Parts: sequence; C-alpha cells; structure tokens
Amino acid sequence: MKLNKQDILKALETISAPGEGRNMVESGAVKNVVTFADEVIVDITITNPSLQAKKKTEVEIMKTIHDIVYEKAKITVNVKVDAPAKSAPNVIKGKKIPGIQNIVAVASGKGGVGKSTVTANMAVTLAKMGFKVGVLDADIYGPSMPIMFDVELERPLAANVDGKSKMRPVENYGVKMLSIGFFTKPDQAVVWRGPMAAKALNQMIFDAAWGELDFLLIDLPPGTGDIHLSIMQSLPITGAVVVSTPQNVALADAKKGVAMFQQESINVPVLGIIENMAYFTPDELPDNKYYIFGKQGAQNLAEDLGVPFLGELPLVQSIREAGDIGRPAALQTATALEKSFEELTQNVVEEVVKRNDDLPPTEAIKITTMAGCSAVKK
Repeated sequence: MKLNKQDILKALETISAPGEGRNMVESGAVKNVVTFADEVIVDITITNPSLQAKKKTEVEIMKTIHDIVYEKAKITVNVKVDAPAKSAPNVIKGKKIPGIQNIVAVASGKGGVGKSTVTANMAVTLAKMGFKVGVLDADIYGPSMPIMFDVELERPLAANVDGKSKMRPVENYGVKMLSIGFFTKPDQAVVWRGPMAAKALNQMIFDAAWGELDFLLIDLPPGTGDIHLSIMQSLPITGAVVVSTPQNVALADAKKGVAMFQQESINVPVLGIIENMAYFTPDELPDNKYYIFGKQGAQNLAEDLGVPFLGELPLVQSIREAGDIGRPAALQTATALEKSFEELTQNVVEEVVKRNDDLPPTEAIKITTMAGCSAVKK
C-alpha cells in the first residue's frame, strides 16, 4: 500500500501534544513527515526531556498510524527534545556600591580580641593619611562604634540622592559611619533572627548616602555565621583582615575565620592577620614587654596559613581608655601607639594594592543550597 502524507497528518491530529492543549500538528511539534510506499518517517520535537516522555510519544504515534492509516505500515519516529531554558536559580547577587573603591571586612574568630578597637583606629589612621573612609558597624547585636567615635547621641539624617531618600552616615574624625546603635536605645537589646538582621544590614549598605569612599571598613561580629554570609552575599568584598590575640584559644578560632573566607564557595582574599594585645608594657617600665597571652602566636599562625602578617599591637591601658571616651588612640600624636597603628594601616593598604593588581574583582558569593553553609573542611 502506498501511504499518503495528508493521511498521516490527519491521523496525528488526533494525538494531543503534552502540556499544549492542542494536537501535535497544530502545536508545531510535528516538524516533518516523509512517506515512501508503505514506509513513513515522522520527525517530532517535544519539550519534556525524560526518557519516558520520548518513549510514550513514539509508541503513541506508531499506534495511531497503524490504527487509522495502515496497520502494516513501517514507521520510523525521530524524537528530538527541545527543553525550555531553565530559569536562573534564586540567588542573592552582590552589587558594587557606586563611589566605593575598596570594601575591607575586619573579622575575628571569637569575641574579646579587640576587633572593633582595631577597626576604629584603622579608620581614623586612614583618614589621617588622606583617604576617604567609611565604617559599617555590622555587629548587629553588640554595636560599639558609636561609643568609640563619641557619637552615641547622633542620628543619621535623610539625604536626597537622585530623587531617592537615603540615610546620611554620621561623621566624626573624618570617618563616615553607620551602626544599628544609632537606631536603638542604649539599654535596648536587639533580639532579632538572622533574616531581620540581614535586612537591617542591607538597608545600612544600600540605602545610605556614602558618597565617594576609598575604603569602607566593615566591622563584622565574632564567629562565622549568618551575618557574615549575608554581608558577603550582598557585597563583593575586596579583602578580609582577621584580628586575633596570641593565645591558643583565640588562634584556634582565628584559623576558622581565615578558613571561612578561603572556603571555595566564598573565596574572599585574606589580606592578613593582626595580632592584638601582643604584649603588655606598663607606663613605669616602657622598655619592658610582658607576653601575657603568649608570644607571636598570630604571627606564627599567619606563616602556617600562608597569609600576610600585618603587624602587632600592644596591650596598653590608654587604647582602652581612648575607646571608652570616644577618641581612638590612633589620634594621639607623636606617640608609640600612633606609630604602631600607622605601620599596621600602611601594611593593610599595601596588601589591598597588591590584591587589586594581582587578582580580579571579588564576586559576591552565590549560595543556593545548604552546601555553602557547611563546616569548612581544611
């Protein structure tokens, strides 16, 4: 029997195209039909990539032609899959803040190692060097920057930027600053779950009129948790600085802090490690050094991990006192402390320059599964 193409097409019109609500011919799924004597070749394209869908389509076409046109027809069905492109995964993508050249995260594995004190003094030292500097106090549950900069009673004002109302950071000692401490009472505890804290941080980052900045220092909370991920998902961090004391307990956590930034899914360059409270020198014995928390622990850790050692800072009463009264110790002129902070900050700037010369811009992390939140394997 000689088969006719029109008969084949008419038979295929009785088969519904999967998910279309129309038959195979109307939907355009049937791309071509070729007949020769009792042979027929049907080319068809479907959108379901599963093997089951392909087999079902082939069987259905063969059965329909046998039942309606010719029961002994020799049929070849060529099934091609043209699956629609998958939609992009729902990820949080970081975006660069216009006007901000470098974003440096200051972190510590544990609390109490002086991370916020180091951040505040680095910020004022950068400002003294002539850089335009901002500080984001990302320690939502324990904000301390307003105290250290003597601006506890200040409140960010509204600023109109390109027709949008934004927060104008509080400024003192040449440093612009935003902190959750500006929006809470001194005795008020911030009892928020992670998403609420992350939302507040995003507002302070993107709804602020930071203007032109050479450096934005982010004072991260201790540890390696939700706030850290939120910050690194929101922003492409230029690099991270880890602060530790020399003692073994602090070093163990500092090592985890470095490992967090080096984790494959995060991949933020570590600019180096700072050793705070490296030694104690009493005022009455300025030439004496007492290694209360151990000696050169952070320096040895930096060498072991292959990251730069940025410098050491002494345990000095005046640093604590200066922070408590809201005037960072680095502002003191012609002192050993001023020199220590200057050397430390110069090393950070040098590492930022090297990092920008040698590495491409950091991408904000894109964590879509719990895999990105797993324990770091090192």
